[in-house]
Amino acid sequence: MRKILLYSLVALTGVCFIGRLFYLQIYQSTAYDLNNDNAIRKVFHYPKRGYIYDRNDSLLVANQPSYDVMVIPREVKPLDTTMFCNLLKIDKPTFLKSYNRANRYSPRLPSPFLRHLSKIDYAFLSEKLRKFKGFYIQKRSVRDYQTSIGANVLGYIAEANTKDIKKDPYYNRGDLIGKQGVEISYEKILRGIKGVKYIQKDIYNRDIGSYKDGAFDTLPIPGKDIKITIDSELQAYGESLMQNKIGGIVAIEPSSGEILSLVSAPSYNPSLLVGRERSKNYTKLYLDSIHRPLIDKGLVRMHEPGSPFKLLVALTALQENVISSNTGLHCKGKYVYGKNKRTMQCHCGGGYRNLKSAISFSCNSYFAMAFRNNINKYDNSSTSMDKWSDHIKSFGLGAFLGNDLSVGKKGNIPNGNYYDNWYPDFKWGATTIISNSIGQGEVLVTPIQLANMTAAIANKGFYFTPHIIKSIDDNEINPDFKRPKKTTIDSQHYDEIIEGMLNVYKEGTASFLKVPGVEICGKTGTAENFTKVDGVRKQLTDHSIFVAFAPKHNPKIAIAVLVENGHYGARWAGRVASLMIEKHIKGEVSLKNMEKLVLDKSLEDEYLKPYSGKAFKINDQ
Repeated sequence: MRKILLYSLVALTGVCFIGRLFYLQIYQSTAYDLNNDNAIRKVFHYPKRGYIYDRNDSLLVANQPSYDVMVIPREVKPLDTTMFCNLLKIDKPTFLKSYNRANRYSPRLPSPFLRHLSKIDYAFLSEKLRKFKGFYIQKRSVRDYQTSIGANVLGYIAEANTKDIKKDPYYNRGDLIGKQGVEISYEKILRGIKGVKYIQKDIYNRDIGSYKDGAFDTLPIPGKDIKITIDSELQAYGESLMQNKIGGIVAIEPSSGEILSLVSAPSYNPSLLVGRERSKNYTKLYLDSIHRPLIDKGLVRMHEPGSPFKLLVALTALQENVISSNTGLHCKGKYVYGKNKRTMQCHCGGGYRNLKSAISFSCNSYFAMAFRNNINKYDNSSTSMDKWSDHIKSFGLGAFLGNDLSVGKKGNIPNGNYYDNWYPDFKWGATTIISNSIGQGEVLVTPIQLANMTAAIANKGFYFTPHIIKSIDDNEINPDFKRPKKTTIDSQHYDEIIEGMLNVYKEGTASFLKVPGVEICGKTGTAENFTKVDGVRKQLTDHSIFVAFAPKHNPKIAIAVLVENGHYGARWAGRVASLMIEKHIKGEVSLKNMEKLVLDKSLEDEYLKPYSGKAFKINDQ
């Protein structure tokens, strides 16, 4: 019995050993285990990143070769540091900083030591690199910009940080990843897939050849080319008009939701963020706290919408049947409301106003009345406000639009609960929040939301999600971008609004902005502008805002323009919008005097005024 037990134990132990050896030799010989094997060195081959084209097939972004010096710290042997530094054109402190950083990351894994060698430096160094054990050159592609415009649209690529690597194990230290713009929105499509070659080492840590004759090696898969919706000529023109100004332009094709132009001013040449000067240039852009060129003003700049918001106030009032197209009001140059007889000033010139003329001349009194009727429709102001808010939000305001852009802000469209919390011990009503009627108060929007709102009006009640992708390797895009989204306003209510917007150009607040041969429907706007300097709140020159679409029938473009500190709506934003519309529809501009006025105008003094001498110090960094 004991003999049987002994034999059984020996047999069981043998089976365990055989099973373990089978597991180690068969299952452990996978690519996953290779990546953790100290006796195997991995050499990555980086794919060609996809090209980026504009809507008319103009090449915007290509690739150029880049050569990075890599280091494996534990393989580095004593070397002539002075010679090595001279070859790389660096000093000894830089050498030590780069080496120590790589050693802290991992003594045995490769790390970038010096990036972006020129072709000449690469050729010179490659002949002598055999003298410096532990260092090797890795070739990869970096961006080669074929344009100087659209930095906010295109974005840039930079080294993956710790957060990126933790989020996606595809990336290793030193890998490049899209940052901002379409580079980050379509990173997985543009980047392709890395190839890898496994090199066997001997017991002395020397390379002895390809592991298993390259059985596990893979070739890189190039990234896909993409075509974006931007018209690069229109984009360039918009950026020139916004020179020496701060603000944004968003132009959308109403029939598709394709973004024709997305200007953020001031901008910068995207080539600044390529090469060995990238870090220094980025720091300079980042520290410009007045102009903030790295912030996309068209997507994240939240502000009060001003008078363009009156269009939605009117549409909501029509839908709720609290006004009609024939509803009139005699404006006395101000609107008096509340128990304390407070006043809202109006600059329309006074006199009788119906809906159409109220839009044409931007009558505050008329829209205050319309808003008040809306909130007073039900006994409970909170219920009325909820209904009003739902109508406004159906135009894409107060929420993310669901687009494919890398950044954005929701803005704010208040509802009943918002004011219930704001005034917990106070019975609020229409007169408490009357400033919402003219696009001020608690309402906040972004320029892209205003452009989308305008596209919905142009379409008489629906819009397509604004998007920047047109095709991926000539294939179809996300089908959600092709599904119309309906507003809660019935289509019959738009005709009177559109006629009023047409009259803005014919005889109203933008009558001096007419474009020959083009019927433009627009709306001027002015938004109050406050800032804090040294903790003190100061009121600055108003923001200039303008929305428009054209032509009136079968519209080809809907646009929103924000010029910060630009005074009233038609002054600068209106001029920019009219020029952009003519450029897009006609392909050229006939309003040469207006064009020269805008191109030559600088608002730098407005932006520097509140900071006096401090601004120049910030700007010079």
